[in-house]
Amino acid sequence: MADTQRAWLTPQAHERLSAELADLLAPGNGDTGTGEDGSIPAQQERKGRIRQIQHLLASAVVGEAPPDDGIAEPGMVLTVRYDDAGDVETFLLGTREAELNDLEVYSPASPLGTALGGARRGEQRSYQVPDGTTVQVTLLDAVPYGRHVEQSIAQ
Repeated sequence: MADTQRAWLTPQAHERLSAELADLLAPGNGDTGTGEDGSIPAQQERKGRIRQIQHLLASAVVGEAPPDDGIAEPGMVLTVRYDDAGDVETFLLGTREAELNDLEVYSPASPLGTALGGARRGEQRSYQVPDGTTVQVTLLDAVPYGRHVEQSIAQ
């Protein structure tokens, strides 16, 4: 199922990954059977990264805004409250490859992303963290990434 899931990427992340792939595929960049450090494991790691980027780019939805309907889905910036602590966090629900400087990114396949998928504003959801603790969160807001950027610029 995870193989058919489409990854949401910002145009900047798509551009960065495309450039990284081009660099990895450039002639003379490790095609000798050994990696940059001269080891076969490094070469295998490089080939694995190439496959990972190729798969991600082939299945990516790039910058396409999800509907502005307040429902949590990839490409939305979510604001949640961790109910036990009262802490509030804002993050992009998308692929970790997006690596935005100013905004944390959580995968839709992560425990938090899975719990929030399809949630509407005001809905409470729960998920388990690796130590077995159940965490309760409330979705406070969900806006498309592009709208979030516009709001940030206006402030």
